[in-house]
Amino acid sequence: MRLLDDLLRRLLRGPVDQLVAEAVAAELEQQKLDALYRYRWHGDRSKLHLHDTAVVNNALFNLSSGTVTVGEYAFFGHDVAVLTGTHDITKFGRERQTEIPRSGRDVVIEEGVWLASHCLVLGPCHIGAHAVVAGGSLVREDVEPYTVVAGRPAKPIRKITPPPEA
Repeated sequence: MRLLDDLLRRLLRGPVDQLVAEAVAAELEQQKLDALYRYRWHGDRSKLHLHDTAVVNNALFNLSSGTVTVGEYAFFGHDVAVLTGTHDITKFGRERQTEIPRSGRDVVIEEGVWLASHCLVLGPCHIGAHAVVAGGSLVREDVEPYTVVAGRPAKPIRKITPPPEA
């Protein structure tokens, strides 16, 4: 029996090793894809309110100093950061690191908003329904509904015609 076991091990080693290598490679590739669609948060997760229809990809939400609300059908490109947290620049050393307001810097992203890749949104601010924030933009103030903004800091560059009332 031992001779037969040895023979089977030698015959199957190559194909089994190949199958295992393929399975491991496929799992690693899937993990890379999953990372593109997994958001992260810093702070109290209960302060993040995402509508079920929102697509946020691999966004980062900092919830240290306020809540973040993302409305229906809002969607994000990759590497978007929405930050409520800030630090007191008048403090120094360890105190600057730890002096963080716990509220008052809320961010609201309304229905249908598109935040393109690499946007940075700093609270407090309110991004109105169906607005578009161009890639790489820095949002530091409110954005009106149906408005396209771009730049660092983001400024209005055009208006979008709302759909006719149904």
